[in-house]
Amino acid sequence: MKQQTIPLYRTSTVHCHSNYCDGKATLRQMADAAVAAGIQTLGISGHSHTPDDPEFCMTAEGTEAYRAELSALKAEYAGRLDILLGLEWDLISTDDPARYDYIVGSAHYLFGPKTGAFGYADYSRAELRAFVDAEYGGDGLAAAEAYFANVAKVAQKKPTVLGHFDLIKKSNGDGSLFDEEHPRYIAAARAALRACAEAQVVLEINTGGAARGYRPDFYPSQWILREWQAMGGQVVITADAHSPEHLTFLFDEAAAWAKQAGFDRVQVLTKAGYVACEI
Repeated sequence: MKQQTIPLYRTSTVHCHSNYCDGKATLRQMADAAVAAGIQTLGISGHSHTPDDPEFCMTAEGTEAYRAELSALKAEYAGRLDILLGLEWDLISTDDPARYDYIVGSAHYLFGPKTGAFGYADYSRAELRAFVDAEYGGDGLAAAEAYFANVAKVAQKKPTVLGHFDLIKKSNGDGSLFDEEHPRYIAAARAALRACAEAQVVLEINTGGAARGYRPDFYPSQWILREWQAMGGQVVITADAHSPEHLTFLFDEAAAWAKQAGFDRVQVLTKAGYVACEI
């Protein structure tokens, strides 16, 4: 029987988390699952330490332990699996991106305009609703505008991967928080896209929201992806995996999502950098 060839885009998964932050598995468990799945490149991108987020991010001490363990595993698995030492970096992250093989740059946070209160763009629907009511006077579109302004600032740092471009829609599946077709929402997203284009970053097609049941679609939305393609932008498929079973979850569907938007290829991150893969 002829062995089925794995598409190149399914041999690399570089937006992944371990139990050093909010992942569910150890680094070794993630590596062993990657080897078993025929993955060639595994990038772990622990949530960078921030002073305001002890719940989901690595601690300062945990960051050093993460770096040490992943570096050791990189040497141990050499020849079987290329392991990349990554970091998911945010505007308020304290770590130095230069210490890592690659960076996933992501906007996760909102800072309330009334009190400066710290909030998550990916709160649950009830929590985000309460935050919007308290800080934005119930104007969900204002929160979305603030979020996309942060995406633009992250893009200006020129990360290797621009993470979950429209994460703010995570809890908005029923449209109750804001209208994703409203001119204000579209204008804010387009402004962030222009910043991404100027920085020449690679946007991820992130399957994590679908994997965990938050949305039936991916980040970014199809119309955003079409506009990004028209701008000449590049994309990479990622899982935002928080457990071993999601390392390449829905990657084939994500490739089809890219093709639907007009892409004929996606980028694949390897230890030698990006390589193009036809889809």
